[in-house]
Amino acid sequence: MKNLTSLSLLLFLLFSCTGQEVPDEEFQIKTAVLAAPEHQRSEATVLGYDGEGEVVTLRAGTNDFVCLADDPNKEGFSVAAYHKTLEPYMARGRALKKEGLDFKQVFDKREEEVKAGILEIPDKATLYVTTGDPNKETGEVENLYTRYVIYIPYATEESTGMPLSPPAPGAPWIMDPGTHRAHIMINPPKN
Repeated sequence: MKNLTSLSLLLFLLFSCTGQEVPDEEFQIKTAVLAAPEHQRSEATVLGYDGEGEVVTLRAGTNDFVCLADDPNKEGFSVAAYHKTLEPYMARGRALKKEGLDFKQVFDKREEEVKAGILEIPDKATLYVTTGDPNKETGEVENLYTRYVIYIPYATEESTGMPLSPPAPGAPWIMDPGTHRAHIMINPPKN
């Protein structure tokens, strides 16, 4: 995060202290792309937040990746990147949350919509989720950690051979088996 402007650092500090200020676009873009594979970052589409907390496009991309900036209304730092075919599914989840639905209600509504053919989820797509610790002094994000989610809708332990919990540190396992949201989880060991 070198070369952040003084204004970016000031906005970052305000955001970190109040949890309500939205960092400027430059900071959101530089941190959102941390979730994407390095060779995909410069051409990825970046979604972030405006002053009202609405998700907006900060940068239109030219490759297959979408990166989502840290939500200023949530505690902690978390950014995501995913294949563009997941965007309608992700956008629907954001819309349902905005309507006030909780996690289970969002899950159930998207399950219903996928089964009805109203909402598509690709049969294979990867989501990268990166967390870390923003450093208020430098404006950099330290202790980056990325976990991987590989969506395989309606897959089960039987159809994949994947266990329902990690058999060893960092080993893949299947979560939400038999549902539209079935996915392989890979949580690499933390340093």
